[in-house]
Amino acid sequence: MSTEDLPLSGRRIALPESRELDLFADMLIKRGADVLRCPLVSIHDAPDPEPVRQWMQALIAQPFDQLILLTGEGLRRMVSLAEREGGSLRDDFVAALAPISKLTRGPKPGAALRKLGLKADRVAVAPTTEGVIDTLKGENLRGQRIGVQLYGSDPNVRLIEFLRGAGAEVSTVSPYIYADDVEDTQVVQLIDALLAAEVDAIAFTSATQVRRLFQIARRREGGEPQLLSALSRLTVAAVGPVVGDELVAYGVQVNLMPESSFFMKPLVRELVRELGNPASASTLED
Repeated sequence: MSTEDLPLSGRRIALPESRELDLFADMLIKRGADVLRCPLVSIHDAPDPEPVRQWMQALIAQPFDQLILLTGEGLRRMVSLAEREGGSLRDDFVAALAPISKLTRGPKPGAALRKLGLKADRVAVAPTTEGVIDTLKGENLRGQRIGVQLYGSDPNVRLIEFLRGAGAEVSTVSPYIYADDVEDTQVVQLIDALLAAEVDAIAFTSATQVRRLFQIARRREGGEPQLLSALSRLTVAAVGPVVGDELVAYGVQVNLMPESSFFMKPLVRELVRELGNPASASTLED
């Protein structure tokens, strides 16, 4: 198949991705797209590992009645910290997790559990904070000890207030933080490309990317209104409802999003369906 026959040939797609930028870009390039990369954020271990270590040791000493995992990244970071500590911390932590009733916000924490030989007992009815709350609303939580692995450094006041209001004793942990990983000039260059209509689409894979993009846009002449106007002329893709809700909160219309499986590969499929050449769109589905 020639390059011209690929489903996304002639399309330019902006990717404000970081952790898996190369993987995401390669999937689109394989389908003929020209990719504009701008890694907006990166993820780092919590600056002070001691609270994370203490939380894990508390879980081992007296396992929670329930554990809420909001991200797969958080669980992976805790396991990595335990491995660096050496000794039996990793094995003790995994063993203590096994009997705890585990609720995951979406599929990624479930995938992280499976790598440890564990599984989620329940998945939230929607991969959002509200989805977690709706899943728990009918339960008697009074007196329960509930651990919550947070999303980055977001304290998730809505969820914690709900749990404490229901009478639960809540213990939170933040195993990682988001950090701005590129010079502002690189983000400015991305915004310039959006304003100049040099791309056909932009694909967001985290809410943090959205916030960072608008943060930099506000510092420019024309600011947020110019960015909103530019995005209204593009195909805006979101990997899932958390990202989609963040975009909508900023006033951005989301044009496409996977229906149920909120990962990069389904997002690529949606981009092909929306932007691709119909004659070749099914050629590279995997």
